[in-house]
Amino acid sequence: MLRNALAALSGCAVLLAAESLPADEGMWTFDHFPADTVKARYGFAPDSAWLDKVRSSAVRLTTGCSASLVSKEGLVLTNHHCVVDCEQTLSTAKQDYVATAFLTHNRSEERLCPGMQAEILRQITDVTERVQKAIAAGDPKDAVKSRDAAIAQISDEACRGDATSRCQVVSLYQGGQYKLYKYRKYSDVRLVFAPEFAISFFGGDPDNFNFPRFCLDSAFVRLYEQGKPAQTPAHLKWRRDAPAAGELVFVAGNPGSTSRLDTRAQLEMQRDWQIPIRQLVRSELRGRMTQYSQLGPEQKRIANTTLFLVENSFKAFYGQERALLDPEFFARLMKEKDDLHNRIAGNPQLAAEIGDPWKDIAAAIGNYQQIFLAHDFLEARAGSISQLFLYARDLVRGAAERAKPSAQRLREYSDSNLALLEKQLLDARPVYPGPERLGLDLWLTKTREYLTVDNPMVKHLLGKDSPGALTERLVSGTHLADPKVRETLWRSGEAAIEASADPLIRFVRATDPDARALRLRYEQEVEGPITRAQEKLARARFKVYGDAAYPDATFTLRLSYGSVQGWTYHGETVTPFTNFGGLYARATGSEPFRLPQRWRDAQGRLDPKGPLDVTTNNDIIGGNSGSPLIDSQGRVVGAIFDGNIHSLGGDFGFDPRLNRAIAVLTAAVGPALRNVYQLPGLADELESD
Repeated sequence: MLRNALAALSGCAVLLAAESLPADEGMWTFDHFPADTVKARYGFAPDSAWLDKVRSSAVRLTTGCSASLVSKEGLVLTNHHCVVDCEQTLSTAKQDYVATAFLTHNRSEERLCPGMQAEILRQITDVTERVQKAIAAGDPKDAVKSRDAAIAQISDEACRGDATSRCQVVSLYQGGQYKLYKYRKYSDVRLVFAPEFAISFFGGDPDNFNFPRFCLDSAFVRLYEQGKPAQTPAHLKWRRDAPAAGELVFVAGNPGSTSRLDTRAQLEMQRDWQIPIRQLVRSELRGRMTQYSQLGPEQKRIANTTLFLVENSFKAFYGQERALLDPEFFARLMKEKDDLHNRIAGNPQLAAEIGDPWKDIAAAIGNYQQIFLAHDFLEARAGSISQLFLYARDLVRGAAERAKPSAQRLREYSDSNLALLEKQLLDARPVYPGPERLGLDLWLTKTREYLTVDNPMVKHLLGKDSPGALTERLVSGTHLADPKVRETLWRSGEAAIEASADPLIRFVRATDPDARALRLRYEQEVEGPITRAQEKLARARFKVYGDAAYPDATFTLRLSYGSVQGWTYHGETVTPFTNFGGLYARATGSEPFRLPQRWRDAQGRLDPKGPLDVTTNNDIIGGNSGSPLIDSQGRVVGAIFDGNIHSLGGDFGFDPRLNRAIAVLTAAVGPALRNVYQLPGLADELESD
């Protein structure tokens, strides 16, 4: 799965000019796509019309996934694991859609996905000069504050009075560029189809990040406007047959984040501090959720989605840690980073202009190490998986921040971000006390363990309570599970928050000053200095290598190119296709290789040679889940849902020999809709144009 970080176990490439990059590397922005390079390698160059059509069809989901428009009436293709939280929200003890599938036979059966918003990129505007001037004009220790104020002002101005748009200023090349992205947003997103979890994630954890795969990890949602399906004439045509081996394919999606431009000090911080400590906590969370899921059928249903995501995250970050601990891999990374350092050193004028940003970043990382544990537990990852805690913090902080001018607020509460935040806060969804208690208790327990009992902030957090006792008091006493209570508090502002007797609101109000202080210190001593140093490195990188390079991923729309390919590793060749026959051959009747009953019943109606999943050498990362796999004619041929085991390090570098993306093919989805799920109307809509 790609919902969390993905990438490559060996090999990597410095971000040099496009013509010197290894074949098929890069997550390119649509306003800077290397069409000539693609032409030279594949004989086809996407023109502006092709790029505009694909951009207008690509969808970003606020679940952290990608998707694509595939019909003229707002139908969107994505992955099942991108909508599984919606399925879980719509499910009950009597109707478990995650287990049994969510099927609709007409539009009236399509149901709203709480908290989900779909966004389509409409416009890109360069605002680099304005943001960089704001940073330079401010107090150096408040670089983050100056940057965020400028970003908030630009975003607010661009979308003011436009309720159908969302504006976001994006930092590219680690501050070398700032672009204003304007999206067409759809807040009414309804679930149309999602298969059983057992076929979406067939093979479970043993097959995860491996190939061959036999998953139908696909789903459909529909965009609505004013209660009716949105009219979307710009969409991708549905390809009914599979691409050929070696065929040129593109991936249009929103890769989450990469660290390919990070310095040695930043990578060592991830390797030695961030990943190991977070993995320890994640491991305990996985154990607790597993134990909870074994208490009974209802507990298993409730825990299923969270446990799936935790297990996926654990495996992904385990792969990243292994990559950074691999001496050969790390040496290659450092060799490439040394190339930039040496080129700058060989240009005395450039070296004098930028100073020593590596030293500045290393010093900032040293500051980070001093506050990392406190910042991580009390601010960055406070509350663990507790939705109730997150509600309380947004209510408390939102009330305080909205009383300020937009440019002076914490960035997530600026005017341009409030509409989505409000939707996610107020949309009705079930809150289960069991996982809430589990998450809060784990957070409080590990905070005390890592920061120690004598830490003043821990004393402030717990008082005289044990983690268990405090958790019970907060979860049993709060009323924030009720969306009407949340809405009343949100609409009423600071006075209502201050007067609230809700124990969770009072808890957050009492402890939030410590978290805010840590955040301010992080921004002034870590993020700010790194922001200024990275801007210098970005300017130098442009002067050394030119501007024909792609930026690190930022969960914004990118386009990668590649071809249908398998790979060879240690003498073993993996072919790029699987088929329905292989699915049935792999089924054992036991988890995680047990097929749903309707799939067992449909075996005779599916061509055993019919293609199911495919691998390509497109450059992808977490956030690309659901991204359309597109052929040169602009037709959708699949949806990316995973990467192979060699991709679990590509956060730091890309190896075209081994890195492979995995997609479910449209050539498999169509037959499944007709022959397994008996949904000819949905299949006809896809294939009609």
